[in-house]
Amino acid sequence: MIQKIGQKFSDIFQRFMPDAFVFALILTLITSVIALLWVGATPVQVINSWYDGFWILLEFGMQMVLLVITGYSIALSPIVHRGIDLLASKIKKPQQVYFLIVILGALFSLISWGWVVITAVLGRELALRIKGIHYPFLIACVYFSGIIWVSGLSSSIPLLLNTQENFLIKAGVLDDTISTSATLGSSLNLVVLLVFLFIAPLLMRLLLPKTGNYPTLEGMMESETDQKSVTIHEEARLMKLPYKAFSDFLNNSRLLQYLIAIPGLIYLFLHFSSKGLDLNLNIMIFFFLMLGLLLHGTPMRYVIAMKRASGNISGILFQYPFYAGIMGIMIYTGLGEKLALWMASVATLDSIPFFAFLTGAVVNFAIPSAGGEFAVIGPSIITAVQEIGAALSPEEMEALLSRTAMSVAYGESLTNLMQPFFLLLVIPIMGAGIKIQARDIMGYLVIPFILFFTIFAALVSFWPM
Repeated sequence: MIQKIGQKFSDIFQRFMPDAFVFALILTLITSVIALLWVGATPVQVINSWYDGFWILLEFGMQMVLLVITGYSIALSPIVHRGIDLLASKIKKPQQVYFLIVILGALFSLISWGWVVITAVLGRELALRIKGIHYPFLIACVYFSGIIWVSGLSSSIPLLLNTQENFLIKAGVLDDTISTSATLGSSLNLVVLLVFLFIAPLLMRLLLPKTGNYPTLEGMMESETDQKSVTIHEEARLMKLPYKAFSDFLNNSRLLQYLIAIPGLIYLFLHFSSKGLDLNLNIMIFFFLMLGLLLHGTPMRYVIAMKRASGNISGILFQYPFYAGIMGIMIYTGLGEKLALWMASVATLDSIPFFAFLTGAVVNFAIPSAGGEFAVIGPSIITAVQEIGAALSPEEMEALLSRTAMSVAYGESLTNLMQPFFLLLVIPIMGAGIKIQARDIMGYLVIPFILFFTIFAALVSFWPM
Protein backbone atom coordinates (compact mmCIF):
# COMPACT_ATOMS: atom_id res chain seq x y z
CA MET A 1 0.00 0.00 0.00
CA ILE A 2 2.66 2.53 1.06
CA GLN A 3 4.78 1.67 -1.99
CA LYS A 4 1.80 2.37 -4.28
CA ILE A 5 1.21 5.75 -2.64
CA GLY A 6 4.88 6.63 -2.95
CA GLN A 7 4.91 5.60 -6.62
CA LYS A 8 1.76 7.67 -7.21
CA PHE A 9 3.44 10.77 -5.81
CA SER A 10 6.47 10.03 -8.00
CA ASP A 11 4.24 9.83 -11.10
CA ILE A 12 2.57 13.13 -10.16
CA PHE A 13 5.89 14.93 -9.72
CA GLN A 14 7.22 13.57 -13.02
CA ARG A 15 4.10 14.84 -14.77
CA PHE A 16 3.77 18.27 -13.16
CA MET A 17 7.07 19.35 -11.56
CA PRO A 18 9.23 21.40 -13.96
CA ASP A 19 13.00 21.60 -14.05
CA ALA A 20 14.65 23.11 -10.96
CA PHE A 21 15.39 26.31 -12.91
CA VAL A 22 11.74 26.70 -13.93
CA PHE A 23 10.80 26.07 -10.28
CA ALA A 24 13.04 29.01 -9.30
CA LEU A 25 11.44 31.26 -11.94
CA ILE A 26 7.91 30.42 -10.80
CA LEU A 27 8.88 30.94 -7.15
CA THR A 28 10.33 34.34 -8.10
CA LEU A 29 6.99 35.40 -9.59
CA ILE A 30 4.99 34.09 -6.61
CA THR A 31 7.23 35.89 -4.09
CA SER A 32 7.01 39.10 -6.13
CA VAL A 33 3.21 39.02 -6.24
CA ILE A 34 3.00 38.42 -2.46
CA ALA A 35 5.37 41.35 -1.84
CA LEU A 36 3.21 43.56 -4.06
CA LEU A 37 -0.14 42.56 -2.54
CA TRP A 38 0.66 41.90 1.13
CA VAL A 39 3.59 44.19 1.93
CA GLY A 40 2.49 46.94 -0.45
CA ALA A 41 5.83 47.17 -2.22
CA THR A 42 5.86 48.95 -5.56
CA PRO A 43 6.87 47.11 -8.74
CA VAL A 44 10.09 49.16 -8.86
CA GLN A 45 10.91 48.20 -5.24
CA VAL A 46 10.37 44.54 -6.03
CA ILE A 47 12.57 44.70 -9.14
CA ASN A 48 15.33 46.58 -7.29
CA SER A 49 15.15 44.11 -4.38
CA TRP A 50 15.35 41.21 -6.81
CA TYR A 51 18.43 42.65 -8.50
CA ASP A 52 20.14 43.58 -5.21
CA GLY A 53 19.59 40.06 -3.93
CA PHE A 54 20.93 38.44 -7.10
CA TRP A 55 24.50 38.66 -5.81
CA ILE A 56 23.94 37.59 -2.18
CA LEU A 57 24.89 33.96 -2.85
CA LEU A 58 27.93 34.46 -5.09
CA GLU A 59 30.38 33.36 -2.38
CA PHE A 60 28.06 30.57 -1.26
CA GLY A 61 27.57 29.39 -4.84
CA MET A 62 31.32 29.21 -5.43
CA GLN A 63 31.68 27.27 -2.18
CA MET A 64 29.02 24.80 -3.40
CA VAL A 65 30.84 24.32 -6.72
CA LEU A 66 34.15 23.66 -4.98
CA LEU A 67 32.49 21.38 -2.44
CA VAL A 68 31.02 19.25 -5.23
CA ILE A 69 34.10 18.94 -7.44
CA THR A 70 36.66 18.51 -4.64
CA GLY A 71 34.50 15.88 -2.94
CA TYR A 72 33.80 14.06 -6.18
CA SER A 73 37.47 14.13 -7.21
CA ILE A 74 38.37 12.27 -4.01
CA ALA A 75 35.97 9.51 -5.03
CA LEU A 76 37.83 9.17 -8.33
CA SER A 77 41.10 8.27 -6.58
CA PRO A 78 42.32 4.64 -6.67
CA ILE A 79 42.38 4.13 -2.89
CA VAL A 80 38.77 5.24 -2.50
CA HIS A 81 37.74 2.99 -5.37
CA ARG A 82 39.35 0.03 -3.62
CA GLY A 83 37.64 0.92 -0.34
CA ILE A 84 34.22 1.13 -1.98
CA ASP A 85 34.92 -2.16 -3.79
CA LEU A 86 35.55 -3.76 -0.40
CA LEU A 87 32.34 -2.30 1.03
CA ALA A 88 30.34 -3.41 -2.01
CA SER A 89 31.67 -6.96 -1.62
CA LYS A 90 30.00 -7.15 1.80
CA ILE A 91 26.60 -6.04 0.50
CA LYS A 92 24.49 -8.72 -1.14
CA LYS A 93 21.16 -7.00 -1.89
CA PRO A 94 20.11 -3.58 -3.22
CA GLN A 95 17.77 -3.21 -0.22
CA GLN A 96 20.82 -3.11 2.04
CA VAL A 97 22.23 -0.19 0.03
CA TYR A 98 19.21 2.05 0.65
CA PHE A 99 19.30 1.30 4.38
CA LEU A 100 23.06 1.86 4.58
CA ILE A 101 22.93 5.13 2.63
CA VAL A 102 20.25 6.65 4.87
CA ILE A 103 22.12 5.69 8.05
CA LEU A 104 25.58 6.75 6.86
CA GLY A 105 24.20 9.89 5.21
CA ALA A 106 22.55 10.94 8.45
CA LEU A 107 25.75 10.34 10.42
CA PHE A 108 27.82 12.25 7.85
CA SER A 109 25.38 15.17 7.94
CA LEU A 110 25.65 15.36 11.73
CA ILE A 111 29.32 16.20 11.24
CA SER A 112 28.58 18.72 8.51
CA TRP A 113 25.67 19.31 6.15
CA GLY A 114 28.20 19.59 3.30
CA TRP A 115 29.08 15.93 3.74
CA VAL A 116 25.99 15.06 1.70
CA VAL A 117 28.59 15.20 -1.09
CA ILE A 118 30.33 12.17 0.45
CA THR A 119 27.00 10.34 0.71
CA ALA A 120 26.30 11.13 -2.96
CA VAL A 121 29.71 9.80 -4.00
CA LEU A 122 29.22 6.62 -1.99
CA GLY A 123 25.73 6.10 -3.38
CA ARG A 124 26.85 6.47 -6.99
CA GLU A 125 29.83 4.17 -6.58
CA LEU A 126 27.73 1.46 -4.92
CA ALA A 127 25.18 1.76 -7.73
CA LEU A 128 27.96 1.11 -10.24
CA ARG A 129 28.96 -2.09 -8.43
CA ILE A 130 25.71 -3.63 -7.20
CA LYS A 131 23.08 -4.76 -9.70
CA GLY A 132 19.39 -3.97 -9.43
CA ILE A 133 19.48 -0.64 -7.56
CA HIS A 134 16.57 1.72 -8.27
CA TYR A 135 18.76 4.73 -9.02
CA PRO A 136 16.30 7.68 -8.76
CA PHE A 137 15.07 6.22 -5.46
CA LEU A 138 18.68 5.91 -4.26
CA ILE A 139 19.23 9.61 -5.04
CA ALA A 140 16.12 10.37 -2.98
CA CYS A 141 17.61 8.35 -0.10
CA VAL A 142 20.85 10.34 -0.30
CA TYR A 143 19.03 13.67 -0.28
CA PHE A 144 16.63 12.61 2.48
CA SER A 145 19.47 11.43 4.72
CA GLY A 146 20.87 14.97 4.94
CA ILE A 147 17.88 16.75 6.48
CA ILE A 148 18.95 15.84 10.02
CA TRP A 149 21.99 18.12 9.73
CA VAL A 150 20.13 20.71 11.83
CA SER A 151 20.65 18.47 14.85
CA GLY A 152 24.40 18.25 14.29
CA LEU A 153 27.68 20.09 14.61
CA SER A 154 27.18 22.42 11.62
CA SER A 155 23.64 23.56 12.47
CA SER A 156 23.68 27.25 11.51
CA ILE A 157 21.13 28.73 13.90
CA PRO A 158 22.44 27.20 17.17
CA LEU A 159 26.01 28.10 16.19
CA LEU A 160 24.93 31.67 15.42
CA LEU A 161 23.18 32.03 18.78
CA ASN A 162 26.33 30.82 20.55
CA THR A 163 28.60 33.26 18.68
CA GLN A 164 29.95 36.21 20.65
CA GLU A 165 28.81 39.60 19.35
CA ASN A 166 26.46 38.04 16.78
CA PHE A 167 24.10 40.35 14.88
CA LEU A 168 21.24 39.72 17.33
CA ILE A 169 23.35 40.89 20.27
CA LYS A 170 24.64 43.90 18.33
CA ALA A 171 21.07 44.86 17.46
CA GLY A 172 19.99 44.57 21.10
CA VAL A 173 17.57 41.72 20.40
CA LEU A 174 19.54 39.38 22.69
CA ASP A 175 21.50 40.32 25.79
CA ASP A 176 23.84 37.34 25.67
CA THR A 177 24.67 34.20 23.71
CA ILE A 178 22.63 31.01 23.99
CA SER A 179 24.80 27.96 24.64
CA THR A 180 24.64 25.01 22.25
CA SER A 181 23.96 22.84 25.30
CA ALA A 182 20.54 24.55 25.41
CA THR A 183 19.89 24.01 21.69
CA LEU A 184 21.82 21.09 20.22
CA GLY A 185 22.18 19.46 23.64
CA SER A 186 18.53 19.81 24.60
CA SER A 187 16.36 16.76 25.19
CA LEU A 188 14.16 17.89 22.30
CA ASN A 189 17.04 17.82 19.83
CA LEU A 190 18.26 14.44 21.07
CA VAL A 191 14.76 12.99 20.65
CA VAL A 192 14.44 14.48 17.16
CA LEU A 193 17.77 12.89 16.24
CA LEU A 194 16.92 9.46 17.65
CA VAL A 195 13.47 9.44 16.02
CA PHE A 196 15.00 10.21 12.64
CA LEU A 197 17.75 7.60 12.91
CA PHE A 198 15.22 4.94 13.92
CA ILE A 199 12.36 5.71 11.50
CA ALA A 200 14.07 7.12 8.39
CA PRO A 201 15.89 3.96 7.17
CA LEU A 202 12.84 1.78 7.81
CA LEU A 203 10.54 4.24 6.05
CA MET A 204 12.65 4.38 2.90
CA ARG A 205 12.83 0.59 2.88
CA LEU A 206 9.02 0.46 2.96
CA LEU A 207 8.71 3.07 0.20
CA LEU A 208 10.91 1.18 -2.27
CA PRO A 209 8.79 0.64 -5.42
CA LYS A 210 7.90 -3.00 -6.00
CA THR A 211 8.00 -2.90 -9.79
CA GLY A 212 10.70 -5.05 -11.36
CA ASN A 213 11.53 -2.46 -14.04
CA TYR A 214 13.98 -0.45 -11.97
CA PRO A 215 15.78 2.42 -13.73
CA THR A 216 19.35 1.43 -12.83
CA LEU A 217 22.45 3.58 -13.21
CA GLU A 218 23.89 1.23 -15.80
CA GLY A 219 20.68 1.33 -17.84
CA MET A 220 20.51 5.13 -17.68
CA MET A 221 24.05 5.67 -18.98
CA GLU A 222 23.93 7.50 -22.29
CA SER A 223 26.62 5.47 -24.04
CA GLU A 224 29.08 2.65 -23.61
CA THR A 225 31.91 5.15 -23.23
CA ASP A 226 30.23 6.46 -20.08
CA GLN A 227 30.53 3.01 -18.53
CA LYS A 228 34.00 2.06 -19.80
CA SER A 229 36.03 5.27 -19.92
CA VAL A 230 39.81 5.21 -19.61
CA THR A 231 41.20 5.48 -16.11
CA ILE A 232 42.80 8.65 -14.82
CA HIS A 233 46.20 6.93 -14.78
CA GLU A 234 45.82 5.91 -18.41
CA GLU A 235 44.71 9.37 -19.50
CA ALA A 236 47.67 10.98 -17.70
CA ARG A 237 50.02 8.56 -19.42
CA LEU A 238 48.50 9.27 -22.85
CA MET A 239 49.04 13.00 -22.35
CA LYS A 240 52.82 12.60 -22.11
CA LEU A 241 55.00 13.56 -25.05
CA PRO A 242 56.66 10.69 -26.98
CA TYR A 243 60.05 11.89 -25.75
CA LYS A 244 61.39 12.97 -22.37
CA ALA A 245 60.38 16.53 -21.50
CA PHE A 246 60.80 18.70 -18.41
CA SER A 247 57.14 19.73 -18.64
CA ASP A 248 56.08 16.07 -18.31
CA PHE A 249 58.41 15.72 -15.34
CA LEU A 250 56.64 18.61 -13.56
CA ASN A 251 53.16 17.43 -14.59
CA ASN A 252 53.78 14.00 -13.10
CA SER A 253 55.91 14.93 -10.09
CA ARG A 254 54.80 13.43 -6.78
CA LEU A 255 57.35 15.58 -4.96
CA LEU A 256 55.76 18.82 -6.20
CA GLN A 257 52.30 17.58 -5.23
CA TYR A 258 53.38 16.57 -1.72
CA LEU A 259 55.28 19.83 -1.13
CA ILE A 260 51.92 21.58 -1.41
CA ALA A 261 49.67 18.99 0.23
CA ILE A 262 51.73 18.34 3.38
CA PRO A 263 51.85 22.00 4.53
CA GLY A 264 48.10 22.09 3.90
CA LEU A 265 47.59 19.11 6.19
CA ILE A 266 49.82 20.76 8.82
CA TYR A 267 47.56 23.81 8.71
CA LEU A 268 44.50 21.60 9.18
CA PHE A 269 46.13 19.92 12.19
CA LEU A 270 46.88 23.30 13.75
CA HIS A 271 43.36 24.53 12.95
CA PHE A 272 41.59 21.64 14.65
CA SER A 273 44.08 21.60 17.55
CA SER A 274 43.34 25.22 18.38
CA LYS A 275 39.64 25.48 17.41
CA GLY A 276 38.25 22.01 17.97
CA LEU A 277 35.89 20.48 15.40
CA ASP A 278 35.37 23.74 13.50
CA LEU A 279 33.97 22.49 10.18
CA ASN A 280 32.95 25.60 8.29
CA LEU A 281 32.59 25.41 4.51
CA ASN A 282 35.99 26.93 3.75
CA ILE A 283 37.89 24.51 5.97
CA MET A 284 35.97 21.56 4.49
CA ILE A 285 36.82 22.59 0.93
CA PHE A 286 40.46 23.11 1.89
CA PHE A 287 40.52 19.66 3.49
CA PHE A 288 39.00 18.07 0.37
CA LEU A 289 41.57 19.88 -1.82
CA MET A 290 44.57 18.73 0.20
CA LEU A 291 43.25 15.17 0.52
CA GLY A 292 42.63 15.03 -3.22
CA LEU A 293 46.19 16.16 -3.92
CA LEU A 294 47.54 13.36 -1.74
CA LEU A 295 45.26 10.64 -3.07
CA HIS A 296 45.90 11.36 -6.75
CA GLY A 297 49.64 11.67 -6.32
CA THR A 298 50.57 13.89 -9.28
CA PRO A 299 49.37 17.29 -10.57
CA MET A 300 48.26 15.87 -13.93
CA ARG A 301 46.14 13.13 -12.37
CA TYR A 302 44.52 15.65 -10.07
CA VAL A 303 43.80 18.02 -12.98
CA ILE A 304 42.12 15.17 -14.88
CA ALA A 305 40.10 14.16 -11.81
CA MET A 306 38.92 17.74 -11.22
CA LYS A 307 37.98 18.10 -14.88
CA ARG A 308 35.88 14.94 -14.71
CA ALA A 309 34.31 16.04 -11.43
CA SER A 310 33.29 19.45 -12.78
CA GLY A 311 31.44 18.28 -15.87
CA ASN A 312 27.93 18.62 -14.40
CA ILE A 313 27.89 21.74 -12.20
CA SER A 314 26.07 24.15 -14.50
CA GLY A 315 22.90 23.96 -12.37
CA ILE A 316 24.65 25.51 -9.38
CA LEU A 317 26.43 28.16 -11.45
CA PHE A 318 23.41 29.75 -13.06
CA GLN A 319 20.49 28.81 -10.78
CA TYR A 320 21.81 29.99 -7.42
CA PRO A 321 21.69 33.70 -8.44
CA PHE A 322 17.96 33.31 -9.17
CA TYR A 323 17.35 31.83 -5.72
CA ALA A 324 19.41 34.72 -4.32
CA GLY A 325 17.09 37.10 -6.15
CA ILE A 326 14.14 35.54 -4.33
CA MET A 327 16.03 36.07 -1.06
CA GLY A 328 16.50 39.72 -2.05
CA ILE A 329 12.75 40.19 -2.50
CA MET A 330 12.11 38.62 0.92
CA ILE A 331 14.75 40.74 2.64
CA TYR A 332 14.62 44.15 1.00
CA THR A 333 10.83 44.49 0.59
CA GLY A 334 10.27 43.52 4.25
CA LEU A 335 8.23 40.44 3.28
CA GLY A 336 10.21 38.08 5.50
CA GLU A 337 9.96 40.37 8.51
CA LYS A 338 6.21 40.88 7.99
CA LEU A 339 5.65 37.13 7.90
CA ALA A 340 7.51 36.72 11.19
CA LEU A 341 5.55 39.60 12.76
CA TRP A 342 2.27 38.01 11.68
CA MET A 343 3.37 34.78 13.32
CA ALA A 344 4.15 36.64 16.52
CA SER A 345 0.74 38.32 16.53
CA VAL A 346 -1.21 35.03 16.52
CA ALA A 347 1.10 32.90 18.70
CA THR A 348 0.78 32.17 22.41
CA LEU A 349 3.30 31.00 24.99
CA ASP A 350 2.41 27.38 24.25
CA SER A 351 2.07 27.67 20.48
CA ILE A 352 4.99 29.88 19.52
CA PRO A 353 7.42 26.96 18.91
CA PHE A 354 4.91 25.50 16.45
CA PHE A 355 4.40 28.83 14.67
CA ALA A 356 8.17 29.27 14.50
CA PHE A 357 8.43 25.79 13.00
CA LEU A 358 5.76 26.67 10.43
CA THR A 359 7.37 30.01 9.61
CA GLY A 360 10.77 28.38 9.11
CA ALA A 361 9.17 25.82 6.79
CA VAL A 362 7.34 28.41 4.65
CA VAL A 363 10.15 30.97 4.40
CA ASN A 364 12.62 28.25 3.39
CA PHE A 365 10.96 28.04 -0.02
CA ALA A 366 12.10 31.60 -0.68
CA ILE A 367 15.29 31.66 1.43
CA PRO A 368 16.77 28.13 1.28
CA SER A 369 19.59 28.86 3.72
CA ALA A 370 19.17 28.45 7.47
CA GLY A 371 21.54 31.26 8.34
CA GLY A 372 20.12 33.60 5.72
CA GLU A 373 16.56 32.80 6.73
CA PHE A 374 17.21 33.39 10.42
CA ALA A 375 18.85 36.73 9.61
CA VAL A 376 15.50 37.79 8.09
CA ILE A 377 12.94 36.32 10.50
CA GLY A 378 15.06 35.64 13.61
CA PRO A 379 14.86 39.12 15.21
CA SER A 380 11.06 39.26 14.92
CA ILE A 381 10.62 35.74 16.27
CA ILE A 382 12.95 36.28 19.23
CA THR A 383 11.30 39.60 20.06
CA ALA A 384 7.92 37.86 19.99
CA VAL A 385 9.17 35.17 22.38
CA GLN A 386 10.47 37.83 24.77
CA GLU A 387 7.18 39.73 24.71
CA ILE A 388 4.96 36.66 25.09
CA GLY A 389 7.17 35.18 27.83
CA ALA A 390 7.88 38.40 29.73
CA ALA A 391 6.81 36.81 33.02
CA LEU A 392 9.13 33.79 32.69
CA SER A 393 12.28 33.29 34.77
CA PRO A 394 15.66 33.67 32.98
CA GLU A 395 16.07 29.89 32.84
CA GLU A 396 12.58 29.40 31.41
CA MET A 397 13.13 32.19 28.90
CA GLU A 398 16.37 30.60 27.66
CA ALA A 399 14.62 27.26 27.29
CA LEU A 400 11.78 28.83 25.29
CA LEU A 401 14.16 30.83 23.09
CA SER A 402 16.23 27.72 22.43
CA ARG A 403 13.20 25.64 21.53
CA THR A 404 11.78 28.33 19.27
CA ALA A 405 15.09 28.77 17.44
CA MET A 406 15.45 25.01 16.94
CA SER A 407 11.84 24.89 15.72
CA VAL A 408 12.74 27.34 12.95
CA ALA A 409 15.71 25.11 12.07
CA TYR A 410 13.61 21.92 11.93
CA GLY A 411 10.99 23.55 9.70
CA GLU A 412 13.65 25.04 7.43
CA SER A 413 15.39 21.70 6.97
CA LEU A 414 12.25 19.67 6.32
CA THR A 415 10.94 21.76 3.45
CA ASN A 416 14.21 21.16 1.60
CA LEU A 417 12.50 17.86 0.72
CA MET A 418 9.91 19.80 -1.28
CA GLN A 419 12.21 22.17 -3.14
CA PRO A 420 15.34 21.38 -5.18
CA PHE A 421 17.81 24.04 -4.00
CA PHE A 422 20.19 21.64 -2.22
CA LEU A 423 19.36 18.78 -4.56
CA LEU A 424 21.53 20.77 -6.97
CA LEU A 425 24.40 19.72 -4.73
CA VAL A 426 23.63 16.00 -5.18
CA ILE A 427 22.66 15.78 -8.87
CA PRO A 428 26.03 16.93 -10.30
CA ILE A 429 27.62 13.89 -8.66
CA MET A 430 24.92 11.25 -8.94
CA GLY A 431 23.62 12.49 -12.29
CA ALA A 432 26.95 12.51 -14.14
CA GLY A 433 26.59 10.79 -17.51
CA ILE A 434 22.81 10.28 -17.27
CA LYS A 435 19.65 12.25 -17.96
CA ILE A 436 17.88 12.90 -14.67
CA GLN A 437 15.94 15.83 -13.23
CA ALA A 438 14.55 16.84 -9.86
CA ARG A 439 11.09 15.67 -10.93
CA ASP A 440 12.41 12.08 -11.16
CA ILE A 441 13.39 12.18 -7.49
CA MET A 442 11.14 14.55 -5.53
CA GLY A 443 8.02 12.38 -5.63
CA TYR A 444 9.69 9.75 -3.43
CA LEU A 445 10.17 12.41 -0.73
CA VAL A 446 6.52 13.43 -0.28
CA ILE A 447 5.60 10.74 2.26
CA PRO A 448 8.84 11.26 4.27
CA PHE A 449 8.09 14.98 4.29
CA ILE A 450 4.50 14.53 5.50
CA LEU A 451 5.46 11.99 8.16
CA PHE A 452 8.40 13.90 9.62
CA PHE A 453 6.61 17.24 9.35
CA THR A 454 3.88 15.77 11.55
CA ILE A 455 6.35 14.18 13.99
CA PHE A 456 8.57 17.25 14.34
CA ALA A 457 5.57 19.58 14.69
CA ALA A 458 4.24 17.39 17.53
CA LEU A 459 7.64 17.26 19.23
CA VAL A 460 8.28 21.02 19.16
CA SER A 461 4.73 21.59 20.46
CA PHE A 462 4.41 18.95 23.16
CA TRP A 463 7.82 17.63 24.23
CA PRO A 464 8.46 18.90 27.77
CA MET A 465 10.91 21.78 28.24
